[in-house]
Amino acid sequence: MAKIHQTFVCQSCGAVYNRWRGRCEACDGWNTIQEETAGGPGQSGPAATRPSRARGRVFPLEGLTGEAKEAPRTASGIGELDRVTGGGFVRGSVILLGGDPGIGKSTLLMQAAAAMAQQGAGVAYISGEEAVGQVRLRAERLGLAQANVQLAAQTNVEDIVETLSQGKPPALAVIDSIQTMWTETVESAPGTVTQVRSSAQALIRFAKTTGTAVILVGHVTKDGQIAGPRVVEHMVDAVASFEGDQGHHFRILRAVKNRFGPTDEIGVFEMTDAGLSEVPNPSALFLAGRDQQAAGTAVFAGMEGTRPLLVEIQALVAPSSLGMPRRAVVGWDPNRLSMVLAVLEAHAGIRLGSHDVYLNVAGGLRVVEPAADLAVAAALVSSLSGAVLPAETVYFGEIGLSGAIRPVAQAGARLKEAQKLGFAKALIPQGRGEGEKVLSVETLRHIADLVAGIGAGSTRKGGRGRAPTREYEDEY
Repeated sequence: MAKIHQTFVCQSCGAVYNRWRGRCEACDGWNTIQEETAGGPGQSGPAATRPSRARGRVFPLEGLTGEAKEAPRTASGIGELDRVTGGGFVRGSVILLGGDPGIGKSTLLMQAAAAMAQQGAGVAYISGEEAVGQVRLRAERLGLAQANVQLAAQTNVEDIVETLSQGKPPALAVIDSIQTMWTETVESAPGTVTQVRSSAQALIRFAKTTGTAVILVGHVTKDGQIAGPRVVEHMVDAVASFEGDQGHHFRILRAVKNRFGPTDEIGVFEMTDAGLSEVPNPSALFLAGRDQQAAGTAVFAGMEGTRPLLVEIQALVAPSSLGMPRRAVVGWDPNRLSMVLAVLEAHAGIRLGSHDVYLNVAGGLRVVEPAADLAVAAALVSSLSGAVLPAETVYFGEIGLSGAIRPVAQAGARLKEAQKLGFAKALIPQGRGEGEKVLSVETLRHIADLVAGIGAGSTRKGGRGRAPTREYEDEY
């Protein structure tokens, strides 16, 4: 009998040790290392315990030239989901979907499974967390009880693969969730690193051999990362994150990785009593209820993948009684905010060292591109001076450490989206995109030009907020 080897594996990052440790040296996690068993008869173990071939087989090598065909796809029937996946599910692909508990992952996948089943495609929904009765109740609430979706409550990977392999394989298989799956080849509890990795590998092998598109639902940690080893994200073809806030009624499906389509693409859904509904015009949703007469708000024309998106940037600058003023950011990079504040003070004379600064992206959207620098700076200066920014103006541009405003990509698409929503003017950097103007455009070279323009506007018409400070008036 082969010797059983004891290993200690970090449950956060998958690092392997030969003895127990209190802290993982790879991810600095405390009390995340657990003992797992590898090896033994019928189990995955060291190479010495597994039968090996004397020689490998020779396979042909091919060149880069040749006929290349686009991967066949199956439309899900949900436009926003197809946008994120690149046009539909590719045969034999594996997608990892992560999101916070209760965000709507199971609801979205049930609607997608029902939509594909109504088109005549074979769909299997395997639940490892809920009983079949609970899944049926959700389908009844969504009005999808009549869809021909095959349900099962099972967690054994070998049984799942054998069942789905009988007859014609389904076009789509949903595994909810990968953390509850276990395989007989590993002696570990479900949810451990070894079980998640082995179960995912077995399901990926099934997808590649049968052509079934498989969706794996993954739990997330308190930091918002998909739980389990990062190697699972490298093994799958696409990784999608389902984001949102319990206090808001919309959800965002974001593509983090996609071997068959664009990355950083998003799909916007609205949570209703009948489930998730698509939002064809998310810019109008994010700008709904905007107070056009409030100081400290600016509209940012951003890009999420190939989709232009207009969102409201809100800033509040207030005198601080603390020795170290507070900097609170929601929906943007805090380090980026610190950089913009430093540039405003060094190159525009805006002193915020004794003020608390609060920044928020309205609607709960998370903005990651540096093109939002100009809109953030405009909102900060507007809040400090009390000047109301023009309601029909949008902003986008990257701010350098020298105070120069740098051009950004896809300026034409941003301007067209702003014009479609009724905006009449845009403040943008000089450079690319000036030949694609579809509305009145004012170009800026330096951050001081932006501050001077806002200061001139406050002198002419003031604002609904507090009056401009004496320090601000003396400088401009």
